[in-house]
Amino acid sequence: MDFTKSDAWRRRAHAVIPGGCHTYAKGDDQYPQLSPGFISHGIAGHVWDIDGNEYIEFGQGNRAVALGHAFPPVVDAVSKELAKGSNFTRPSTIELQAAEELLELIPGADMVKFCKDGSDATTAAIKLARAVTGRTKIAYCEDQPFFATNDWFIGTTPLDAGIPDAAKEHSKPFRYDDLGSLEGLFREHPHEIAAVILEPAKYEDPAPGYLQGVKDLCRQYGALFILDEMITGFRWHNGGGQAYYGVEPDLSCWGKALANGFSVSALAGKREWMELGGLHHSKERVFLLSTTHGGETHALAAAIATMRTYKSEPVIETLHRLGNRLLVEGQQIIAAHGLSEFIQIDGKPCCLVFSTLDATKQRSQAMRSLLLQETIRRGILMTSLIVSYTHTDEDIDKTLAAIDQSLPIYKRGLEHGTEDLLIGPPSKVVYRKFN
Repeated sequence: MDFTKSDAWRRRAHAVIPGGCHTYAKGDDQYPQLSPGFISHGIAGHVWDIDGNEYIEFGQGNRAVALGHAFPPVVDAVSKELAKGSNFTRPSTIELQAAEELLELIPGADMVKFCKDGSDATTAAIKLARAVTGRTKIAYCEDQPFFATNDWFIGTTPLDAGIPDAAKEHSKPFRYDDLGSLEGLFREHPHEIAAVILEPAKYEDPAPGYLQGVKDLCRQYGALFILDEMITGFRWHNGGGQAYYGVEPDLSCWGKALANGFSVSALAGKREWMELGGLHHSKERVFLLSTTHGGETHALAAAIATMRTYKSEPVIETLHRLGNRLLVEGQQIIAAHGLSEFIQIDGKPCCLVFSTLDATKQRSQAMRSLLLQETIRRGILMTSLIVSYTHTDEDIDKTLAAIDQSLPIYKRGLEHGTEDLLIGPPSKVVYRKFN
């Protein structure tokens, strides 16, 4: 494959954009050197780079595109709304329509505020919980890699440059699926924890009763229970992880697949808490969320069209079916090459990731880069194995074939090292102190 145009654009991008792009997960350091630098366009489960190379793509905009790229009903809804204007000095009726559509899917929520990214939603939930409880500390799940770019979370990672120590001191980690870990925090910090925030699940289902146990501990110790549904929302179930696992949080945060790639996120929750950010109460006001673009009409039209597709078509069922093929048949192919101890596919079928291990069975960026390089050469762009509604069985067949063809090279990398196989340096983890 030729990446001449991509390489030229990379040089230009790094001269004017820190990191060369606007999302760290899309950076050049996350990919092998032989990879597309820029995407030209996408249709359904396929994308094309600016050099004209076509790929079957998994990851789908970091999980934001669940219906597939340029999904016609979403594009049509956006086009119609754009013709009317996109932002006004008073609300548009589409803001109420989008709110009602989302609340239909979340039985435990009474009110919603829209914003533009996940960090805004989760951080607003934290602020609201602090206002409700009068407390400052936050318990967050340390086994789940990302909640916000804001100080309260990113300050707990190696990427804490520029964040005051005082901001970090209020965030306390607990372990997933370990109620004792969370209860220990509550006992260590009595009457100090405002909220507990976690994703309903990451890769494995929680133990039976775990999420309800978290909610019960929040009730017992007076904290709000917040679920981050950025990933589980619109993949696990139409009503997110809370519907799938049968638990109602006080507040929940949504985004990613909510508008099939358009910029919409949301904070939803119980009226008694959410109304503190409204006008119809006599308590101290909470400046909850106020975003110039939160009511952007064409993005909310995309959200409505996306949600209506979920309600009328078998989206969730298709994501699980296609993902299950990748999981089951992918594991069979890996086993046939004798590599089951070195390549692992994890997660729910609707949201699969894979791990690459070296000869010592340690996670390896070099081995990951080698596998990505070889599958890219075969027309597959798979930083994960996350499917969309418009991927086809033929796409899955071709992907499995590309993996099968790439694994002999992976095995050579295990046996002899990647130096003579991998072009350029290995990719790197995002959370690192220095470049």
